[in-house]
Amino acid sequence: MNGENFEAGERLVNAAYVRQGAQGRRAHELRLRTLLEQGKCPEDGWDESTIELFLHELAIMDSNNFLGNCGVGEREGRVASGLVARRHYRLIHGIGRSGDISAVQPKAAGSSLLNKLTNSIVLDIIRLAGVRTASSCFVVPMATGMSLTLCFLTLRHKRPEAKYIIWPRIDQKSCFKSMITAGFEPVVIENVLEGAELRTDLVAVETKIQDLGADNILCVHSTTSCFAPRVPDRLEELAEICMKHGIPHIVNNAYGVQSSKCMHLIQQGARRGRIDAFVQSLDKNFMVPVGGAVIAGFSDAFVQEISKMYPGRASASPSLDVLITLLSLGTSGYQQLLKERKEMFSYLSSELKKLAEAYNERLLETPHNPISLAMSLKKLDEQSGTAVTQLGSMLFTRQVSGARVVPLGSLQTVSGYAFRGFMSHTNSYHCAYLNAASAIGMSKQDVDVFLKRLDKCLKTLLKGKNHGKDTPIPNEEEIVSEMEKCNTNAAEGDAKN
Repeated sequence: MNGENFEAGERLVNAAYVRQGAQGRRAHELRLRTLLEQGKCPEDGWDESTIELFLHELAIMDSNNFLGNCGVGEREGRVASGLVARRHYRLIHGIGRSGDISAVQPKAAGSSLLNKLTNSIVLDIIRLAGVRTASSCFVVPMATGMSLTLCFLTLRHKRPEAKYIIWPRIDQKSCFKSMITAGFEPVVIENVLEGAELRTDLVAVETKIQDLGADNILCVHSTTSCFAPRVPDRLEELAEICMKHGIPHIVNNAYGVQSSKCMHLIQQGARRGRIDAFVQSLDKNFMVPVGGAVIAGFSDAFVQEISKMYPGRASASPSLDVLITLLSLGTSGYQQLLKERKEMFSYLSSELKKLAEAYNERLLETPHNPISLAMSLKKLDEQSGTAVTQLGSMLFTRQVSGARVVPLGSLQTVSGYAFRGFMSHTNSYHCAYLNAASAIGMSKQDVDVFLKRLDKCLKTLLKGKNHGKDTPIPNEEEIVSEMEKCNTNAAEGDAKN
């Protein structure tokens, strides 16, 4: 509806009523104009009606939604199912062109605008989260591992003689396979034990660079977010080493956007040394479906080179998902989620420590890890060789997802490379343990239910009642009853405070 249409409407409905409706429409349009002019995430989240209005406005700018459009090419935004079309808000053309994922499509101005705007808003959030000097980013419809591969392939053109990637060990398959898939040879740097923490061996990194020669090294591939007792790499020192030897530096920041500590490490690394790009997952940081990542950096030119390395057009779904989410939350809503995550980390840490002590175990001291916690499982390990892995099975069948149990001495081969002590980030950690993480979106109820179920499982295993038996999955009534009890206890606690 434009001014002429509203004026025409006054012939059918009382003019005062139409003008009031026009004012309501202008309120929505003012939000849209501010967004387009500033390219930043709004402070306050939008209501769904404004977001849907915006998406429909974008959709009708694409040629497949033109009235009377006649498409005679092989890709004309044709969709057989109306349900599929509505799922994508009729934004069918995707993003980018065959040579560049960030390029504008002549016949899809709306989808192109969505792409540019999403990248701008995500960059605003990355800066807000702590990497204030990040200059550019783009959303790519691939998860973190393949996005890292894209970065490595881009560096290949800059360093055609290089064949090694220096990689401080982290036992996570996708980041390891990202190097293999790109055609490079990972040089694994074992971590050093400092107290209970596993930290970057900077001396070993320097030694490997001297042994292999800087020109033969594609990059250093470091990590921020990780499972305890592994802690984020010493990013500042690694960045200085990369600057000193002229070696690129790619950071796997998979779920680090939600952590001010991880983002501060990246910011400081870029200030003191060299960080070429850092990659983060969309689903782990922004609570959207799996399938997207953000590649960001401090050089517009290099980030653009990475985007041009992506072959062909790409799905707009990840961009659409994160745009809707950030418009719904606004910066204030996202910052509130970050604040609540920190609070839940403190709560989970204190309560898990109490539970550990009740079983003569301990919460491993890993102060440099801001997201993940680890609780020792020495008693279980001493009792039975299978008790530790059985605990993991029992938690899973009791609908506890995300918890990891790490037994001693496991051996696993990944893409032809054998890792001793796999999952523990080192060849021989001193005890078996259980991981739990406080990630964005976690609630107090999640923590309480997890601790209650963990307590029950530990009691059962230590009494030997579950030895060799299958563990039943609790029925829906039991789950609801347990959650209601947790809510009641929480309410009583709040009342006392």
